[in-house]
Amino acid sequence: MADWKTPDNVKYTENDEWIRVDGDTAKIGLTDYAQDQLSDIVFVDLSEVEIGSTVKKGEAFATVESVKAASDVYAPASGKVTAINTALEDSPEIINSDPYGDGWLIEIKLSNPAELNDLLDAAAYAKHCAARSA
Repeated sequence: MADWKTPDNVKYTENDEWIRVDGDTAKIGLTDYAQDQLSDIVFVDLSEVEIGSTVKKGEAFATVESVKAASDVYAPASGKVTAINTALEDSPEIINSDPYGDGWLIEIKLSNPAELNDLLDAAAYAKHCAARSA
């Protein structure tokens, strides 16, 4: 069984997105499990979002393409986009090497923090990944 990182300071979706909350803002990205399953990421399309636009929980806001597949990325919570990681345009492989650090996708100002209550903690997400890869 692979050993994917599941930091305790983030929440997870069953679709393999993570969200790290800091006050009323939150960074969103793809999990270590997701980047491992996708393999080498070659393109990140963040053209659906711009600073000041709104993302809604459960709606796709980005597409990530790898050598194996293309995958939509869904917002784990709703909010207004406050930052976009433009470094991924030139270096999408950062998601592979540092999914919880420099590989973040967008930052939002949370509009409904209660939405976070529906997400998985690290232990539940690790169990979810293990069940899928068994």
